[in-house]
Amino acid sequence: MTSAVRPRIVLSRCIEVDHCRWNSLRVASDVVKLLLPHVDIVPVCPEVEIGLGVPRPPIRVIKTDEGLRLYQPETARDCTVEMERFSDEFLGELGSVDGFILKSRSPSCGSKEVRVYQGLSDHTVSRKGVGFVAAAVAARYEGVAIEDEGRLTNWSLRHHFFTRIYAMARFRSQVLTAPSMQALIGYHAAHKLLIMACNERQLRMMGRIVANHDGQPLDVVVRDYEQHLALALQDAPRYTASINVLMHAMGYFDLTPAEKRFFLDALEDYRASRVPLSVPIAIVRSWIVRFGQPYLAEQAFFAPYPEELVQVTDSGKGRDI
Repeated sequence: MTSAVRPRIVLSRCIEVDHCRWNSLRVASDVVKLLLPHVDIVPVCPEVEIGLGVPRPPIRVIKTDEGLRLYQPETARDCTVEMERFSDEFLGELGSVDGFILKSRSPSCGSKEVRVYQGLSDHTVSRKGVGFVAAAVAARYEGVAIEDEGRLTNWSLRHHFFTRIYAMARFRSQVLTAPSMQALIGYHAAHKLLIMACNERQLRMMGRIVANHDGQPLDVVVRDYEQHLALALQDAPRYTASINVLMHAMGYFDLTPAEKRFFLDALEDYRASRVPLSVPIAIVRSWIVRFGQPYLAEQAFFAPYPEELVQVTDSGKGRDI
């Protein structure tokens, strides 16, 4: 169900696209390289866009009495207003996106761990903060998946990021492109187990939105559902929630006692971190084929993104989710 969907991703242009870092280098990322053939990207380098050039003296986030400023110490150039203006214009024209991959620790793009200096000529780091453009992204695109290339080397973070961007891309493609209650109901049905694993409370609320007992207009229903979908997907599923979903799925099959024991042993191995989540999921997927179970066959939980994005080295990862 994921093969025909291409998430729209904003990507820092210095990551695997262009030699546009301050030192003229390009950032290598195996994850981004793997992802590029499967997504539509909007590459951007805010520092180049405001005319800083390549190569260029580095810029810094500086703490001042007037608040945070973006300075280029070597030239004493204050880039704050230019960067804020660029952020407003770029994001104002961007439209719908399914996620952001931004350069880690960048004073413009960094979403975490950005050094904030005490002053223009002071090399003391007062604290860690967020880059100017990343802060504008978080404010305008609340609930949208935002990661950096460094954090995506972690399997759990990468799996959750891929899951989020593909779930939102399917919603955009299947519901927002041609809104109808039928499309919304179909999307919700196919994502029930995925949402259940992430946030059961949100799942119940989304079920009420789809039921629409108050007779709300379609555009209101779709907008409310989209907001709650983003909220539901913000946190990765806990391992206990994934086990609950898999136990729920087991009830759809007419299994022998031996098969049930085998599956429950696999779940216990997953609970004890002896095997990854992919092991019990593979068992259920084999039963879906064997029993021809149409409802589970359409569930995004069992294939949240294309298998081409699953690396062999992921299969032995420990249980973080």
